[in-house]
Amino acid sequence: MLDQIRQQIDRVKGMGATYVDCRWYPFEEQNYLLMWNGNLKVTAASRESGMGIRVLYKGAWGFSASSDMGDIAAVFDKALDNARTAAERVTFPVRLAEKDILQASFTSPSRVNPFEVPLNEKVAFLKAMDDKLNQKGVFQRSADLSFMRKQIVFVDSEGSEIEKNITEVFSSLEVNGLDAQGMSHERKYKLNRQGDTRGWESINPALFGENAERIVRELNEMLAAEDCPKEDRSVILLPGIMYLQTHETIGHALELDRILGYELAYAGGSFVTLDDFGRLRYGSGKLTARADATLPNSPGSFGYDDDGVPAQDNVLIDKGILVGAITGRQMVEEANVKAKRQIFDGSGGANRATSFYRVPIERMTNINIDPGSDGSLDDIIANTERGIVMDGDRSWSIGSNREQFHFGTEIGWLVDDGKITKVVKNATYKGDTVKFWNSLSAVGDESTWQVQLVNNCGKGQPNQVMQLGHGIPVCRFDNTRIGE
Repeated sequence: MLDQIRQQIDRVKGMGATYVDCRWYPFEEQNYLLMWNGNLKVTAASRESGMGIRVLYKGAWGFSASSDMGDIAAVFDKALDNARTAAERVTFPVRLAEKDILQASFTSPSRVNPFEVPLNEKVAFLKAMDDKLNQKGVFQRSADLSFMRKQIVFVDSEGSEIEKNITEVFSSLEVNGLDAQGMSHERKYKLNRQGDTRGWESINPALFGENAERIVRELNEMLAAEDCPKEDRSVILLPGIMYLQTHETIGHALELDRILGYELAYAGGSFVTLDDFGRLRYGSGKLTARADATLPNSPGSFGYDDDGVPAQDNVLIDKGILVGAITGRQMVEEANVKAKRQIFDGSGGANRATSFYRVPIERMTNINIDPGSDGSLDDIIANTERGIVMDGDRSWSIGSNREQFHFGTEIGWLVDDGKITKVVKNATYKGDTVKFWNSLSAVGDESTWQVQLVNNCGKGQPNQVMQLGHGIPVCRFDNTRIGE
C-alpha cells in the first residue's frame, strides 16, 4: 500500500499539484461499555479503515476520502478535481509554512492493550464500581469505560513518511440525587493521569474505589446543603472545573483559525485579534499557559500532527502576556500576511483530524497552566478571607467570541477567614474572560497540578470530536460573581 501511495502522490504532483499528502488508517477501533444502575446498558465496538487525501492546486485545497482501497487512484483524482474547482473561487491563496522532511514514528506509551483485556474483566470492574456507588441518597448511578486505538501512516509530496500508533483509555463514574425540592444534582469522577502510560493499567480499581466513595459522600452533603449565595467572592477552582475554564477561554480562544474567522458559522470566533500578540495582557503575571503536545500520558500528545510537523511545547501566555496561538502550517502564513508582521515563525504542530474522512484543522493539544508558588490547596484556602472552592463541570455557556462565560459547577465549599465553613449546592460563577484572568491571585504548586482528560471536544463543520488533556493547578480568582 505504501508503494501505491507514493506512486499516486508522484502522479498527482506531476499533474500540476503543488502539494499532496495522504493519511492512511490501516485501522481505527473503539470500544465503549456503560453500566447504569447495575445494568450493563451498552457494550459497543467499532472498527474502520481508509485514507484521506489532500491536494493543493493553485492556492486551493481539494480533499477526498474513502474506505474502499480497491481503487486508490480514484481517491487521489477526486481530491485533485476538488482542488481544481476550488482554485476557481479561492480568495486567499493557501501558503504552507516550511517544515522538516521526516521519516519518523510515534507510539503512545501503553503497557496493556485494552482491546486484549477480556470483556468479563472490564465488566467486573464496572460492577465493582457500581456496588460502591449504590448507596443511600443516590438516585441514579453510572460507570463507563472507553477505549480507542488507531494506526496512522502519513505520506506527503515533500518526502515525509510518519507512522503513529495511538492508544487511549477513558473512564468515569457519576452519581445523581434529588434534593428536598426535587432538583437533581450530580457528582462525577473522571480518570486523570499523573503517570507515564495510557493503557489498561491506567484503570486503578483502588483509586476509582476511593473516589467512588468520595463522590457519594459529597453528593449527600450537597443534597442537604443550602443554595450558593449570590455575591462576589474569591473563587478557588479545583482541576475538575479549572480544566474547563482553561479549555473554553484559553484553548478555543487561541486556535488561530478561529482568530482568523473560520469558525464563525458554527461555534463562534475569538475576541483575540492579530494586533494582540505580544501586547495583550490576557491575565495576571501569575498566568503562564502553554500548548504542550509533549506530555507522555495525554491524548493531546500525538508525536506528529497531520501536517507532518513534530509535536511541540509552545508558550501561549507568558506571565500574563499573549505571545502565541494554536497553529498549523496554513494559518500561520495567512496570519503573518494579514498582520503585516512576523507573528509566527512556523507551525505549532497542532493541525489534526478526528479520522481519515475529515480534513485536518487546528485543534488544541494539551493546553496547560504552569504550577505556581502559592502552595497547596490548604495553603490557598488559609490565605483566602472570603471565598468559595468549586469543583466539577455541570453546565457552561460561552460568548460567541469567548469574551465572557458562565459556568455551573457540581459542588462548592464556602471559605471564610481561611477556613471551609460549609457545603453549598448550585454553585455557579461568571465573568469577562480578560478581566477574570487578570484577577488570578494565586496559583497552586505542583502538588495541586493534575492532567484532566477530555474525550469530547467538538469543532468544525462537519463536526470533529477530538481527545486532549489539560494539565492545570488549583487557581484562585478574586472579586468574582457567584450564585447567578
